[in-house]
Amino acid sequence: MPGLTIGDTLPDLEVQTTHGNIKLHEYCSNANFTIIFSHPGDFTPVCTTELGAMAVYADKFEQRGVKLLGFSCDDVQSHQEWIKDIEAYNKNKPVNYPIAADPSREIIKKLNMVEPTADGNTAPATPSRALHIVGPDKKIKVSFLYPASTGRNMDEVLRVLDSLDMASKHKIATPANWKPGDSVVISPDVSSDEAKQSFTQGYDSVELPSNKDYLRFTHVA
Repeated sequence: MPGLTIGDTLPDLEVQTTHGNIKLHEYCSNANFTIIFSHPGDFTPVCTTELGAMAVYADKFEQRGVKLLGFSCDDVQSHQEWIKDIEAYNKNKPVNYPIAADPSREIIKKLNMVEPTADGNTAPATPSRALHIVGPDKKIKVSFLYPASTGRNMDEVLRVLDSLDMASKHKIATPANWKPGDSVVISPDVSSDEAKQSFTQGYDSVELPSNKDYLRFTHVA
């Protein structure tokens, strides 16, 4: 098994953060989605830009009912000092979300946020650049993993959140390169009769060599 992944239930851990102690299930329960993201280390360049970007996008996340929780193995005092750098880099945009500490490096293992090592994992565990999107049911809906050299794209995170939200309300999926306002596809488990009843705005079927009516595009609000 690859560890905690899509469909798994988030462990109900209690973590120490810059906003005090937080129980993960309680924290996730009153949000549409919760983004839990790890960074390799405080006072590092890519991580500084990433956590700054999270702060810049905080209003957009809040509009979607999304909460944020950062993570690394540095302690809370280190986080508090580092936040000053993050805010200075982002022209004093405040970091209002909590950043959790894990000096024992045990929590990142339980959250499947450990950077693979080339020496058989004999070195101390290091946080990967991982991001889990957790639903109010405490289950992992999306899991991203980037190498330390590549910063995350916040626009892509927003796009995925919008896709998850739309799919939770309608029997649809979002096709490749979808963005809000584009057509979506009707789920393959929706019959033609059900599609006509459920998607009264209509839909367009793509004619395919297989003659199978499964690629059906529509618009939903």
